[in-house]
Amino acid sequence: MMANNPADTKRIDEPTGTEFVGHEWDGIEELNTPLPRWWLWLFYITIVFAIGYVILYPAWPMLDRGTEGTLGWTSRGQLAEEMSAADMARSGLREQLAVVDIEKLAGRPELLQQAVAGGAAAFKVNCVQCHGAGAAGSPGYPNLNDDDWLWGGDLKAIGTSITHGIRWAGSEQTRSSMMPAFGEAFSPAQINALAEQVLSFSGSGKANATGAQLFADNCAACHGADGSGDRVQGAPALGDAIWLYGGTRQDIARQISAPRHGVMPEWSQRLDPVTIKMLTAYVHSLGGGEDLPSSAPATMAESDGQP
Repeated sequence: MMANNPADTKRIDEPTGTEFVGHEWDGIEELNTPLPRWWLWLFYITIVFAIGYVILYPAWPMLDRGTEGTLGWTSRGQLAEEMSAADMARSGLREQLAVVDIEKLAGRPELLQQAVAGGAAAFKVNCVQCHGAGAAGSPGYPNLNDDDWLWGGDLKAIGTSITHGIRWAGSEQTRSSMMPAFGEAFSPAQINALAEQVLSFSGSGKANATGAQLFADNCAACHGADGSGDRVQGAPALGDAIWLYGGTRQDIARQISAPRHGVMPEWSQRLDPVTIKMLTAYVHSLGGGEDLPSSAPATMAESDGQP
């Protein structure tokens, strides 16, 4: 008997003209389709690249260290070089910022830009917990993007607030304002009338005789007769519809009855003066920063002849 020729048993898939591999699984057969030549060459190239990488760069982990590679390169070494370069760049920036008064920083555009970049990093570490990643704040924590400032929004005023804090018991120079609680002095009807009067300054409520009289007798000394506020005392403006603890009638009535007073740390005990300058520049740049008062020197050239 003659043995069957293997060539006689080959089966070809008629639609594709490709040979079957000769096995099946649950009636499913596989075609013997070769890999594309470009794919094979690419695979061979990756093998050669891998061998070269193992020789040139750190690759194989060992008990206490890894292979060093013939080039002597390490990611740790590269990081150390980059950190050293960054430290040198920062040291030059910090040296310049250390000798420039905060009021004069606006007259040094390039230095101001670098200070803003450094302040953004410091803000992420120290300030986002209260003011938020975008500095938009939340109830009880001011939004630093708008132009509503209790004590002023120029570089000097912002720097003073950061340096000495707000109502910080550990600093004699801290910013401090205190609104009395009227919950026991006024009846609920009077408090509601006063809240409505306060809302009228921003067009959200109706002025009324009772509220107007209460405001004139008890509130105008700090907030102004027209509710425009007083930065010397840290009394907020009431006509801009920007509210720290909410702007509904209930929120305002609650603040009149039992006012809440936020606290910010005195950062001079935690951060160095240069970092505070950078933070000041960053906060000022967010969108609500104000120009220096007209009495202050506007540029370095005007004040001391320096470029």
